[in-house]
Amino acid sequence: MIDPRRLRILRAAADHRTVTAAAAALYLTPSAVSQQLAALEQETGHTLLTRSGRGVRLTPAGEILLEHANEVLAQLERAEAELAAYADGTAGEVAVAAFATGIAEVLAPAIGRLAHERPGIRLRVRDAEGDESLPLVLDGEADLALAVEYRGAPRDGDRRLVRVPLYAEPFDAVLHAGHPLAQSPEVALAALASSDWIGQSPGNPCHDMVLLACELAGFEPRLVHASDDFRAVVALAGAGAGVALVPRSALRGIELKDVVVRPVAGPAAFRRVFAAVRRGAEDHPLIRPVLDALARAAAGLSADGPTA
Repeated sequence: MIDPRRLRILRAAADHRTVTAAAAALYLTPSAVSQQLAALEQETGHTLLTRSGRGVRLTPAGEILLEHANEVLAQLERAEAELAAYADGTAGEVAVAAFATGIAEVLAPAIGRLAHERPGIRLRVRDAEGDESLPLVLDGEADLALAVEYRGAPRDGDRRLVRVPLYAEPFDAVLHAGHPLAQSPEVALAALASSDWIGQSPGNPCHDMVLLACELAGFEPRLVHASDDFRAVVALAGAGAGVALVPRSALRGIELKDVVVRPVAGPAAFRRVFAAVRRGAEDHPLIRPVLDALARAAAGLSADGPTA
């Protein structure tokens, strides 16, 4: 009989690609993870992992078992959801990992709505960049993620997660008020090819979006400055340090001193935002109301761009 707890450890090893990282995500010691994986191999009679440099990778047998593990773990999530529904499920805590703008634009309004409609549901919010929240959900450190599309993100068909599209918003060009294109009604990215650029740190999903948008416009931006704080990005643009692309909602509430904001002419970069939960948990009586509240809060942002 295969121990389902060991299946969770196998999935963590597959996700994190090292025993040490998997152990940290599961709050276990590397020794305990290695012992549990070895026991799982004895249970199945197959070698499931092989060493690859400093990391590990699944064998073909491990890949087969991982597919079944995803189904088993999803079914356990469904069982917990049904049991919670049986016990009424009107009160409890939902841990949410979300990026800062998503917290301000969608999550905070949803919390306000839930306080009136479902006062028994308490949300515990953790600020996490758009590419950090999904691993937190998969590792069980969060129940729900508010995330953005990014290179390497789990796709729609990923059997570990259920995704709920929320909204899409364009990136606008932020220029110094004295820039030669400041009076233009819209800005073509190619016209900014010779400018210094202000971007986000590598690894930030917005960093990838800026690079991709400029690549499609036929150039590689000269990224001179980097900040993950959009207030700092706008301040640098206002000081004449460079130009930037910023998601439209991130500009709300920022003092636009000495800068102008212009839409991008032609094909523009979009940030697509979605909520995600572990597959099987989407109808949990505590999680479903949160997903619904997020969707209603996001509906008011539809004017910022095409629906997700």
